[in-house]
Amino acid sequence: MQFDFFKYQGTGNDFVLINNHKLSFPKDNHSLIKHLCDRRFGIGADGLMLLEAAEGMDFKMVYYNADGNESTMCGNGGRCISAFAKYLGIAENKGKFIAVDGEHDFIIEDDIVKLKMIDVNASGILQNSNDYVLFTGSPHYVSFRTEIEQLNIIDEAHKIRYNDIYSKEGINVNFTEVNAGKILMRTYERGVEDETLSCGTGTVAVALSFAEKNNLEKGTVEIQTPGGKLAVSFSKHGSIFTDVWLEGPAKLVFTGTIEV
Repeated sequence: MQFDFFKYQGTGNDFVLINNHKLSFPKDNHSLIKHLCDRRFGIGADGLMLLEAAEGMDFKMVYYNADGNESTMCGNGGRCISAFAKYLGIAENKGKFIAVDGEHDFIIEDDIVKLKMIDVNASGILQNSNDYVLFTGSPHYVSFRTEIEQLNIIDEAHKIRYNDIYSKEGINVNFTEVNAGKILMRTYERGVEDETLSCGTGTVAVALSFAEKNNLEKGTVEIQTPGGKLAVSFSKHGSIFTDVWLEGPAKLVFTGTIEV
């Protein structure tokens, strides 16, 4: 089998994208998807996405983690696949697609893609004074720490990712630090089972946790990931964060054909 593929990245979070309008890709072949995401024996990526047709929408997004399994929403992936749809001529600068967690609007301005995320209920997300758990399209654990650049993220994330509470379903673990007015974050992603340079739904989780921690009702929070800067805007009504938008660059890296 041969497949044409497109490699995209959003602040270092990288993806293999395939146009699956003809439904020719073997979606249940999880070992193939894992192989394509392998950085030594395949193309290499944090995940793989299929762009498919969807009635009443510009397209449908189907997302797989690097372990080959279909997963929950990926924010940076959503921004990259929106750019991909425009590249293919399937979508314009503004549009809407359907993903596993529902509908998402997007706006494209040059290399910058803004993606509307789902509403988030802030009720009960606080675990203690420094830790939050919330669902932003994917499940996230957010821990406010100091000196996160020196943090052994694998060891610290495993204490949360593989504990009795989260080991079965898995959870993404984000460590964040507020330093000299800047918000820094590092993410360990389930399904990749490693640190990634950026995580879109994780950035939203950190931004909304920061807003909840500081009693912010509305605004835009800029966050520095190892792969670049992202911005999250929001409004809060009661305990619900609404009108949540994730904004940052999404770029085509290269295209190719692979035989498997």
